[in-house]
Amino acid sequence: MSLLLTMALYFSQFCLLLAMLCCGIRLIRGPAAQDRVLALDTLWMVAMLFILVLGISFGSVLYFEIALLIALIGFVSTLALAKFLLRGEVIE
Repeated sequence: MSLLLTMALYFSQFCLLLAMLCCGIRLIRGPAAQDRVLALDTLWMVAMLFILVLGISFGSVLYFEIALLIALIGFVSTLALAKFLLRGEVIE
């Protein structure tokens, strides 16, 4: 790998870790439940991107499959939490 690509991967990992920290703080200190759901939604998205960057840096396909699973589980859980906050029940 070239030096420029390596430095870009390190920089993106640092930025994604910083974003995860900010989402974690909002998840803990959020004034309302909607803020916490939004922080959780953003947190799984950033975690998925972090795993994709790790997959690029290690050159392994396994990381991409893990990121796909995180995306699917995160999407379904966000829908369930939003429906619970809107109606008070998940299953009708």
